[in-house]
Amino acid sequence: MRRPTSACDHATRVLRYNGRPLPPADAMSHTEPPSDAALWALAERTGQLLRDTHHRLVTAESCTGGWIAKTVTDIAGCSDWFDCGMAAYSYEAKQALLGVNPQTLEIHGAVSRETAIEMVSGALVNSGATVAVAVTGIAGPGGGSEDKPVGTVWIGWKRRGGYARAQLFHFDGDRDAVRRRTVAAALDGLVSLLEAG
Repeated sequence: MRRPTSACDHATRVLRYNGRPLPPADAMSHTEPPSDAALWALAERTGQLLRDTHHRLVTAESCTGGWIAKTVTDIAGCSDWFDCGMAAYSYEAKQALLGVNPQTLEIHGAVSRETAIEMVSGALVNSGATVAVAVTGIAGPGGGSEDKPVGTVWIGWKRRGGYARAQLFHFDGDRDAVRRRTVAAALDGLVSLLEAG
């Protein structure tokens, strides 16, 4: 499946996947989904960087339903650097927990760059964290459309006081594979953000 270009495509060059430069989303989709051990290793690296840089993390999750928060809290000592996680599936929850504007959802939909940006920004506003990641997407098997097929995922990252950035991904595979790849890409983006200083 060909990935449409977007204003966020340049971020592909700086994101990482398993310690290597992040390949185009299509290439990631054709690899095996990350194993539990691979996700644990990414979470451990993320936690070490958060600890070393004195940051605290908040997660805002839609299509992963708390999987990112679960993965990072598998790491012993995570209370030193993990603040909280918010799983917000419905429009109402996105508005109440994360401050997403109803007009954003009406105009752009839940799976959009605009919603991802508002989710990641709202997560920081409504927590004591200093770094945030947000994910919104269509994990399947239903819910896709011609414009937003199953596997479409937007991920946003933000540091308190900085600018939010978001990237579009198209992941292949079943529901579990899409969600695993989303968790891995979200954590890789955090690693890149924290390593950038």
